[in-house]
Amino acid sequence: MKQKLTDEELVNNYLETHQNDYFEQLYERYCHKVHRKCLSFTKDDVQAQDLTQDIFLRLMTRLDSYKHQARFSTWLYSVTHNYCTDQIRGANKRQALTGDNDWDTLDISADDGIAEQEEQIARRIHRAMTCLSADEQMLLHQRYQDGISVKELAMQHALTESAVKMRLKRSRDRLRQYYWQND
Repeated sequence: MKQKLTDEELVNNYLETHQNDYFEQLYERYCHKVHRKCLSFTKDDVQAQDLTQDIFLRLMTRLDSYKHQARFSTWLYSVTHNYCTDQIRGANKRQALTGDNDWDTLDISADDGIAEQEEQIARRIHRAMTCLSADEQMLLHQRYQDGISVKELAMQHALTESAVKMRLKRSRDRLRQYYWQND
């Protein structure tokens, strides 16, 4: 029977031996979570699958950049989030540069400043989120964006459900504080 290695052991073993078996185990553990995160960005399953594959291909060649300062799952979540953000941002820039917009169907009269207000709120939330630690950001994203239950988070992070609830509350409180400081 094969011994179950920790993520960190798998990373170290892969980096030392370059045996695909170690990387495949990491892929099997996290491909569905990475895909779900990509899907939350794209809302398109095919594009999310492409992004997931891109992330794991990049990961294979850049795994040595993992410095063990956080858990591997936290680091991978951050890599996934940043990659998806960059891809979405790049796609939006390309669309703006090519002029591939539906301006003729855009009803400007329907916009009474709501879109601008929502964008301003989103920017403030994003700025407030960057003030939080990577662990706090990840926990909030997993719970409220990815919809992972408290029970699943507790198992994933090796915590009690009570500890997860308390960390979520503290993270929300800090987020609220940073949000209003940026006013």
